[in-house]
Amino acid sequence: MELEKENKTKNVKFFSKNAIGIATFFGGPLAAGYLVSENYKSLDKRDDALNALFIGIGSTIILFLGLYMVPDNIIDKVPSQLLPIIYTAIIYYIVDLKQGEVLKLHEKNGNSFYSGWKAAGIGFVCLLIMTATIFISVYFSSNDESLNLYDAKMEVFYKNESESIEFYNHLETKSAFALIKELDEEVIPKWNQNIKIIDDASKITDLPDEVKTMSVELKKYSQLRIKAFNLFKKAIQEDTSAYSNELDKIHNEIDAQLKILGN
Repeated sequence: MELEKENKTKNVKFFSKNAIGIATFFGGPLAAGYLVSENYKSLDKRDDALNALFIGIGSTIILFLGLYMVPDNIIDKVPSQLLPIIYTAIIYYIVDLKQGEVLKLHEKNGNSFYSGWKAAGIGFVCLLIMTATIFISVYFSSNDESLNLYDAKMEVFYKNESESIEFYNHLETKSAFALIKELDEEVIPKWNQNIKIIDDASKITDLPDEVKTMSVELKKYSQLRIKAFNLFKKAIQEDTSAYSNELDKIHNEIDAQLKILGN
């Protein structure tokens, strides 16, 4: 009761359990570890924050190693959604156990949380980091020159992706003029460059079929990102929310494309 009266978390923000769950589904334990760590930082619990981040990284490594050791014929029989559902449920339980009381009280006191878009963006970045890790592992396990060339090009792609996603974090902090400038000078050009990177990388000879398929899906994903950011620009210029439904539809398509890339 005393804690409620004092409202000790009034001036900080947290990621909600639902936001962490959504990010975990897409970005795995890595996303969960990062978001839980950020919540601990908001509570000024630096040691717990560091431990949460290390646990997220360690769990991701264990997950990759476990999947690597399971025979392909068994993996093929497991529904693609099953594993994300399992580890998301586990993370949701752990967050409720470790931070649930604080988050419930924070909400009860009418305090603010980080937006779901921010959590989803972090989840998507973690997903791409894991996807990039798969490509890097292929690089170190193979001497195939074509794969080496492909991976070198894709490093720039993932860097552009990671940097452009920061735009979502600026929606609530930057002016309309600054947001449009960021879109024109940084975000949209990076995705135009990404499409050229994919086109150039796809011309490399002797690429495995799965890499070619991944390139096709990455290009679709990039085109959707450009479409979304151009619509953001239009909405900001016109100072309107009239495009909200269309933006939601595009982001749903992006979500579906990310699921394909994560399989």
